[in-house]
Amino acid sequence: MAKIAQNRQSVVILKSLQQLHTFGLPAHCTDFVSIKSVHSAHTFIAQHQKQPFYLLGQGSNTAFVADYKGTVAEVALKGIGVQENESHYIIKAAAGESWHELVVYCLKHTMYGFENLALIPGTVGAAPIQNIGAYGVEVERFIQSVQYIDLKTNQVHSIAAKDCEFGYRDSIFKHALWQKAMIVGVTFLLPKAWQPVVTYGELAALHAPSAQDIFNKVVEVRQAKLPDPSVLGNAGSFFKNPIISCDNLAALHQQFPSMPFYPLDTRTVKIPAAWLIDQLGFKGQFEGGIRCHPKQALVLTNAEQGTGEQLLSLARRIKNAVAEQFSIDLEHEVQLIGAKGRVLL
Repeated sequence: MAKIAQNRQSVVILKSLQQLHTFGLPAHCTDFVSIKSVHSAHTFIAQHQKQPFYLLGQGSNTAFVADYKGTVAEVALKGIGVQENESHYIIKAAAGESWHELVVYCLKHTMYGFENLALIPGTVGAAPIQNIGAYGVEVERFIQSVQYIDLKTNQVHSIAAKDCEFGYRDSIFKHALWQKAMIVGVTFLLPKAWQPVVTYGELAALHAPSAQDIFNKVVEVRQAKLPDPSVLGNAGSFFKNPIISCDNLAALHQQFPSMPFYPLDTRTVKIPAAWLIDQLGFKGQFEGGIRCHPKQALVLTNAEQGTGEQLLSLARRIKNAVAEQFSIDLEHEVQLIGAKGRVLL
């Protein structure tokens, strides 16, 4: 539903963002546009050089926690192209393509590697920003380069994967290039000599699986564990799994011997954030209409027409409680957008 904002000079009809992000919070923006070609992207950037705007994919990793005072621009470029050499398939996908549909497309055309990343919501353009990952695989291993438009110069650039500063749910697009680049496409390399990755969780029980077997199991597990955002508003995992030193883990194990962990290297481990949150009794708790999901503590949901303020309140309560109990700082994975842009907990 639109909202009317009135000032001394004019009446402005604000655009509702509720259906444009999967959390479904009641927020609005000053204007909304859908960018469907590189040409229209250049035009939009030229017209908004001195105006605030926020770039959006499918809104699956974004929560609008207040009315945004600017234009929201949906990056909706489409197209998939495939080339190959002796060792790899070279896949060029436009930023507005659905990530899951790209996974399905590649599987259908016997180009394997993406199957562990099935059913991750969002667009191709969002994948490198977040360095999406699941079940032992992160998308960075397949990215050759990312094509983007510099929002200051309006010029197209291509940045190699090695320069993207990929990390755990992290990249240069969240830091040095945050709000400075519009991703328009991504080039992937899928090896022809495919090797399954089945070291994580339920996949470890698969015996000599095909790529289709892995895809099927990932879809099955994700559908069982995670609420469907089209039914129950959410943005998937709200917090990142924290990474701590082995020395810190040893100290924590003195007090919490059952704390699970996953070794990353000889010096660091990853702790499941869901376990930390569950230990503190947040699973199933409400803050107004926002709820910590009763089956998966890492997912916050819009259970009963919640608001952005309620989401921030519950997220901060969880973050502060984890810090107090475990001396671990939880970072939120979801992009929180307020009136003037990014909001931090």
